[in-house]
Amino acid sequence: MPYGPYDFPPLSSLISFEAAARHVSFKQAASELNVTPAAISHQVKALEVELNCALFQRHHRGVELTESGAYLLVALQRGFEGISEALKQLRSQYDRSGVTIRSSTAVSSLWLTPRLAQFWKNFGHISVTQVVTDLGYDTQKCDISIRYGDASRERGTYHVLFRDRIMALASPEFVRQNKVEQLQDLPKIPLIHLDAPGTDWTGWQEWAAGLGYSGSLKSGHRVNNYTIALQAAQDDMGAVLGWEGLTAGLVRSCKLAKLLPQTLSAPLDFYVVLHNTSSDRAALVYKWLVEDSN
Repeated sequence: MPYGPYDFPPLSSLISFEAAARHVSFKQAASELNVTPAAISHQVKALEVELNCALFQRHHRGVELTESGAYLLVALQRGFEGISEALKQLRSQYDRSGVTIRSSTAVSSLWLTPRLAQFWKNFGHISVTQVVTDLGYDTQKCDISIRYGDASRERGTYHVLFRDRIMALASPEFVRQNKVEQLQDLPKIPLIHLDAPGTDWTGWQEWAAGLGYSGSLKSGHRVNNYTIALQAAQDDMGAVLGWEGLTAGLVRSCKLAKLLPQTLSAPLDFYVVLHNTSSDRAALVYKWLVEDSN
């Protein structure tokens, strides 16, 4: 059975398998996890049924990893190491005497960080930590978060920063080399698509349809990170959709340029939420962000 939005079997079976595979022993894995060897065997067997392949070869003297088992072990260890490092950084960085702001990679690099540089010039005594993630909004360890979505659904303290307009952008060199004068010219050029589940960001097909064009478009280059999408456009790989409030600096510096004159109003808002209402410092940072956006 999938685990939440990810195509995972139960995490308990993955943890049991990783321990058994690392030790190459059900008994040692059971000792590490404080369960019985029979429980480890049951979890591993359930995982093998789920994956429809053998992960261990079982002998009377013990067990041995199959090729599939070795492949899964490497993948799990990489994933667990990444999670462990992220948790370590969060635990060491989070400090209630300071203020923690959570945002996506794109919002952090393109909108928030430049403003925090100015904030620190005025309020250097306040420590601000950015938690940058594109994997949803866990508010347990952040005082403030910046989101893209339907702000009217928020129940706490929030303020709409801006509702953007979306436009087609490309590098100046790409614009010069590709004669794109109307929406009907889009199928002629490579497009950079953003595949980022959970962001609700408008895609090329939605953008073109919103402006009256419903024809086919090239699949082009696909990435799951908006900052990388913008970099790919700067590297002449194709056209990208640009949120005006986020990409204004890139346009001003001539790293990107408008490909077409048409723009489409974004369906949702960028807004800031104050989670820790008991912190005077968090309230000050929140107020500053609100006033800076006006």
